[in-house]
Amino acid sequence: YTILSKVHSDRNVYPSAGVLFVHVLEREYFKGEFPPYPKPGEISNDPITFNTNLMGYPDRPGWLRYIQRTPYSDGVLYGSPTVENVGKPTIIEITAYNRRTFETARHNLIINIMSAEDFPLPYQAEFFIRNMNVEEMLASEVLGDFLGAVKNVWQPERLNAINITSALDRGGRVPLPINDMKEGVYVMVGADVPFSSCLREVENPQNQLRCSQEMEPVITCDKKFRTQFHIDWCKISLVSYFIFCIKMMFEVIRGEGILPDGGEYKPPSDTLKSRDYYSDFLITLAVPSAIALVLFLILAYIMCCRREGVEKRNMQTPDIQLVHHSAIQKSTKELRDMSKNREIAWPLSTLPVFHPVTGEIVPALHTDSYDNTSMPLMQTQQ
Repeated sequence: YTILSKVHSDRNVYPSAGVLFVHVLEREYFKGEFPPYPKPGEISNDPITFNTNLMGYPDRPGWLRYIQRTPYSDGVLYGSPTVENVGKPTIIEITAYNRRTFETARHNLIINIMSAEDFPLPYQAEFFIRNMNVEEMLASEVLGDFLGAVKNVWQPERLNAINITSALDRGGRVPLPINDMKEGVYVMVGADVPFSSCLREVENPQNQLRCSQEMEPVITCDKKFRTQFHIDWCKISLVSYFIFCIKMMFEVIRGEGILPDGGEYKPPSDTLKSRDYYSDFLITLAVPSAIALVLFLILAYIMCCRREGVEKRNMQTPDIQLVHHSAIQKSTKELRDMSKNREIAWPLSTLPVFHPVTGEIVPALHTDSYDNTSMPLMQTQQ
């Protein structure tokens, strides 16, 4: 179901199209290519990270993924090869970085994709496992246990692991570091027989209703997975590739790929006729300008020629109102004149009338000897 190989210099691997491919980049292998620790006999545990890319390109092919959690764990290349790459060798450059000494080591991995006779398998099912991370699921023993459980439930003659995808690549959120929560992983498997009744139980109306209410559906074969794998049965996907191909064959009508003959192409002539734009000018500029001029004249007549005047307004105003208005204007003018002349003597009501100590009457001060800027309005009596 999978091809598992240790990294070597210029290693050739032969995965099959449509079958899960896993390649482990072991840190122990690259430790021998880096200088040892200064102290003899000390165990080397250098942090090592890997960079993988297609030869001549900055990134890997679209079907190939890479994961390494920490610099102290092994790196893993995994993915499902496509039929388009069959027969074309894919050279992956693997560069290891020693984060202690900044040394590098480079190896080439030559992937020769082989064609599979039974690909694609007509029936494919995708499971979502909640208690696993992608690097844990890629381990050969864990994936073997899962395929064994699926085989007991499905009972197929041929069963292959097609692809493994992290839930984070499907839009999932990073889990909180509480109780060692996992991010989850999607595992797609294919078989040559129709889906079993246990897998079909997810499509029951009762289970669909429970899934819509965010409740666990009732699946009879869930106990065969529950000991090691916690499957979210509401996210399982069942696809019949054979039925899908039949529907496409009847629904899609493929033509010959040749466009109908539309005749000989006739380009426009080199000599173009002259065009008169006078009518366009009249419609675009003259007509709006004329309308604006008429509106301006009407507004000017209303504003200038229809004014009644002050005399007519006064004739229509009552006499008592005019008297009040005239009195208000006179008072306002008088106040403004008084505010302009500020050098006159202060009113007697604002000057002290007796001495604050002796109590004698103090005559009014003149403007020349009285500082009206510093004298308060009322003196405090002792």
